[in-house]
Amino acid sequence: MSPARDPRTARALLIAFAVVSVAHLTAIAVHVPVLRYSTKPLLMPLLAAWVWASARPATPKLLIPALLFGAGGDILLQVGGTVGFLAGMGSFAVGHACYVTMFVKLGALADRRRTAMVAACYAVAWATLITLLLPDLDAAMRIPMAAYSLLLASTAVTSSRIDWRAGVGGALFLLSDTLIATDLANWKLLPMHSFLIMLTYIVGQYLLTIGTLQRTDAAPATAAVPAT
Repeated sequence: MSPARDPRTARALLIAFAVVSVAHLTAIAVHVPVLRYSTKPLLMPLLAAWVWASARPATPKLLIPALLFGAGGDILLQVGGTVGFLAGMGSFAVGHACYVTMFVKLGALADRRRTAMVAACYAVAWATLITLLLPDLDAAMRIPMAAYSLLLASTAVTSSRIDWRAGVGGALFLLSDTLIATDLANWKLLPMHSFLIMLTYIVGQYLLTIGTLQRTDAAPATAAVPAT
């Protein structure tokens, strides 16, 4: 395994990410709006900075942009209103395009049969969810939500073929945005609904990140094993 670019800085940034994550989730749980809205924009930049500080030669170049477009989405969603929401969704969509492209480059489609099986499972879940949700969404949100959720499902599918951590992260990200969609559709909310949205989002993004790094760290070692 190659050494990190700056181990001390990387450790400090990861701790900062954990502290800010806990602070943000606590602010949601105990209803402290100022802390909640001030910590959210820091989450993904701190995680991206940790990736940069711990970068190895094989770290995919698209990982940091994927996280930073997530940060853009976080900020735009806090603006509020339909325009802010659609702009935030667009920023997240670019981040997911980065994820899907990165995972494909890392070999997500190498075993097409298994990938197709995973894709079929997510396709059924996506079709079911969209069928149930769309009638309850505003007309302006229906097409963007359908397209965005399909892209999000693509992240979940391709991440699952890279590393189990990334696969769980992709599934949690999908769950997080599903919870947001049920809120938009005015469905009955779960207890601590906003807390669950951010918990699954934060853990999902972290697992997508750590799973990607684990895959790229392991790739040279795997390639070095002689064929038998």
